[in-house]
Amino acid sequence: MTLDLRDYLRVLSRRWRVIALVTVLGTVAGVLASVLVTPEYRATTTLFVSLQADADTSQLNQGNSFAQARVQSYAGVAQSPEVTGPVLEYLRLDMTSAQLADRIEAEAPLNTVLVHLTVTDTHAARAARISNAVARRFAYVIRKLESPEESSLPSPVRLTVTHPATVPTAPSSPNTPVNVALGLAVGLLLGLGLGVALETVDTSMRDSKALAECLAGAGGPPVLSSIVQDPRAARQPVSLRDDMHSPRAEGFRKLRVNLQFAEVDQRPKVIAVTSPLPREGKSSVSVNLAATLAEEGAKVCLIDCDLRRPSIAPALGLVRDAGLTTALVGQAELHEVLQSAGTFSVLASGRVPPNPTQLLGSTYFASLLRTLAGQFDHVVVDTAPVLPFADTTAMAPAIDGYLLVARAGRTSRSQVIDALRILERVNVPVLGAVLNAAPARGEGDAHAYAYTYRPKQDTTARFSALVSSRLAAVVPGRGPADKQHAARVPSKTRS
Repeated sequence: MTLDLRDYLRVLSRRWRVIALVTVLGTVAGVLASVLVTPEYRATTTLFVSLQADADTSQLNQGNSFAQARVQSYAGVAQSPEVTGPVLEYLRLDMTSAQLADRIEAEAPLNTVLVHLTVTDTHAARAARISNAVARRFAYVIRKLESPEESSLPSPVRLTVTHPATVPTAPSSPNTPVNVALGLAVGLLLGLGLGVALETVDTSMRDSKALAECLAGAGGPPVLSSIVQDPRAARQPVSLRDDMHSPRAEGFRKLRVNLQFAEVDQRPKVIAVTSPLPREGKSSVSVNLAATLAEEGAKVCLIDCDLRRPSIAPALGLVRDAGLTTALVGQAELHEVLQSAGTFSVLASGRVPPNPTQLLGSTYFASLLRTLAGQFDHVVVDTAPVLPFADTTAMAPAIDGYLLVARAGRTSRSQVIDALRILERVNVPVLGAVLNAAPARGEGDAHAYAYTYRPKQDTTARFSALVSSRLAAVVPGRGPADKQHAARVPSKTRS
């Protein structure tokens, strides 16, 4: 899976909770590392290395060059047992010589005659005491090493403490700002990596682009529309009735228009709406598709053929027990069980039968659909999910085309392909797919405009009345005809 910059931005928008959580955890880990780790203090003693020499300039230069050459080899002596052993005895430290050596750092900068002895300890005062004691013992050992053997002459090398160690006022570690920044950076990187990993292994239809790529790879139909997620949809089943100009309503209008061009040679009249699995929004799409088709003045009938879980009648506030099954078993005439949902008619499911597949595959059902197709311009059939049940394919002989609904973030790629393959076996065209509950962002230009058009109130009459009243106040004896003329003036100037 190849991700471009736009895909990474989608990852940030969809997985920001995971990224933020991991980033916070990384920052907290950095804080805990600073709080839980025992503070350590560093104390440094600086020594100056010189030679015992007369004040002759040439001898001083030669001595300085000699000291620079020798001082590099002195650094390793600071951690030797000759230095650490006596320091342990003198300060009565509860540690071994090797442990003390690990706490000593000796540094001899190039082209200088300085030696820096740094001691790290968990106590500030003890770090300073150890550093000064190590410096004194170090100077003694160096003088002893540089003294001629079996000679009473003093050592030509002299080490002078120029900066004795002082008690440090702040710990050298942990460095809280660095730890917090490091935890933040590591957490952010891990969060981004986890977000990309989750996005890579997530095979659900995240947006219309993913659904279109899935269908194209399987040789399937196009995506006819994407219906944006709307929390009010559960309370307002008919989007066109409750909010005619919402993005959700515009999505259904787009579906209506694209359906008209799905089969140019023979426009489908009986359309079955299905989905791979339950709870993917096919019934909501069926209701709003019927309402959208009726918006143009067409006669539309919506049939609830999901005899596994009927939901059309309860959603529209209609009677469920009298409907499709009632007419099929001959307990009522078809026209007696048709109900009105405002702009379109509804044939509810009726009582749930014990054999839905057999009933929907019968010649009686096919005859009923032909009758309705003759009475209405469009017949929208809400069916059962196609993967768990055979009801949808059983009614194929009476269907002109299928409309496959997938739910964003829930329906997987394999489920879409499996449902498509099942529908293709019955030789009924799959007109297209609809992505339901699509994210408001990332669905292309159609929703990027945040289309919230509302018809404006006509203010012409109020403006005309205001002009007429003002003119009547200025021009005495102004008659009704004059007032009517004044009222027409704004309408001319508006254009």
